[in-house]
Amino acid sequence: MISRRGFGRAVGAGTGAAAVALAGLEGLSAVSAARSSGATAPDVPPAAPGTHTSFASLKQVRAGLLDIGYAEVGPAHGPVVICLHGWPYDIHNFVDVAPLLAAEGYRVVVPYLRGHGTTRFLSSRTFRNAQQSAIALDIVALMDALKIEKAVLAGFDWGSRTADIIAALWPERCKALVSVSGYLITDLEANKQPLPPKAEYAWWYQYYFATERGRLAMEDTAKRHDLARLVWDTVSPTWDFDDATFDRTAAAFENPDYAAIVLHNYRWRLSLADGERRYDGLEKRLAARPVIEVPTITLDAERDPFTAPGDGSSYRDRFTGTYDHRTLAGIGHNLPQEAPTAFAQAVVDVDHF
Repeated sequence: MISRRGFGRAVGAGTGAAAVALAGLEGLSAVSAARSSGATAPDVPPAAPGTHTSFASLKQVRAGLLDIGYAEVGPAHGPVVICLHGWPYDIHNFVDVAPLLAAEGYRVVVPYLRGHGTTRFLSSRTFRNAQQSAIALDIVALMDALKIEKAVLAGFDWGSRTADIIAALWPERCKALVSVSGYLITDLEANKQPLPPKAEYAWWYQYYFATERGRLAMEDTAKRHDLARLVWDTVSPTWDFDDATFDRTAAAFENPDYAAIVLHNYRWRLSLADGERRYDGLEKRLAARPVIEVPTITLDAERDPFTAPGDGSSYRDRFTGTYDHRTLAGIGHNLPQEAPTAFAQAVVDVDHF
């Protein structure tokens, strides 16, 4: 367990929706039986996006450097799935996914990443760092705090990167992986090289955040609301969401550390902001693009401007365990919220590999 006192030592060493009652217990039995017998994964019943609008309650737990807010759905003793959101999003990415998995017997944990929602730093003196290894360690610390030894990790955007890192560096904590957009671990040196112009164009906000104008916009609540809404509109061109759907997520942007975390994340990835020395060892390992050996399903969204060409071929060699790749036609960047059934099915399937 990574306690607050032992957090620095762990880093230096490089180590590491209400509960569904009767239906959840029946699902848990079915999952356990299927996993022990090697049976084919069950089909997840279809659910329309927007079926659910909220989680029944939120919980808080002290973990590492943070007091983490999270939703939990499903039977308390079910096999665990941790769902990790991206930017500019929050736990509502999985508001339809979580009940689908809970109905199959899974305990689903959906945390707010640092700087989002009800997650807070324990100390005002802690540097508001959003480099990739720091965020990954937050989730390892969360697992320790909740006494979760191993889980299926499923994420997209920042969440995919976080799940990829845990699967690569601490595979003993990751039973299986679902990663939207494939292998997203950042190599800072490689990231200095320019992309094709069309790809660079899609990343406009990354460069905006590198400027003083971008910082001022992110620190202005109205401007960052409108900026995030523009991102939603452009990267999910086929998703017919309403204002209420966006505003439920935008509430998570009111976190006092939100602007600092978002700005540092993108500036760090462009080598325009420093990380912390205590994470150097982990970042050196990540720069080597470590392979991921745990069972994995990667998902690409056809209408996502960030989806790499080649139907997953550009990152296929980074996954050396049991593997499957799926492209979802007509779906944009926010894949879990736009296609919750397909995302949940990938989780159930990878757990049966």
